[in-house]
Amino acid sequence: MEILNYIIRNYPEVLFRAQESFIMVSISVFFAILIGIPLGILFSRKKFIGEIFIYFSSILFTIPSIALFGLMLPILSYFGEGVGKTPAVIAVIIYSLAPIIRNTYSGITNIDTSMIEAANGMGMSPFSEIIYA
Repeated sequence: MEILNYIIRNYPEVLFRAQESFIMVSISVFFAILIGIPLGILFSRKKFIGEIFIYFSSILFTIPSIALFGLMLPILSYFGEGVGKTPAVIAVIIYSLAPIIRNTYSGITNIDTSMIEAANGMGMSPFSEIIYA
């Protein structure tokens, strides 16, 4: 009940902070998609690299976000961005990349071979199988 009273008393501030968080997460996920889908396609072509990435991305998820901020703090402080929105955006990008790449990789590598053969028989190129999969 105390939280509800706080939200009611500070509604404009809570709404502003919610919008700010939504914008930061939207920007982060947009960039993660721009980076992750091409990497997932690349890793599906180079299966050995893809398997290594999936292994290390699983390790990445064991790092708590507060520890990731602690690791980024000295690096970003050198550039004048130690605390604030920049580390939050970078952390969301890092945590978003792994599932995007993993799902893109899995989606492409799990295409049934008969579908690929049928597409080749219709004259599609290897690039088309990614687009129309």
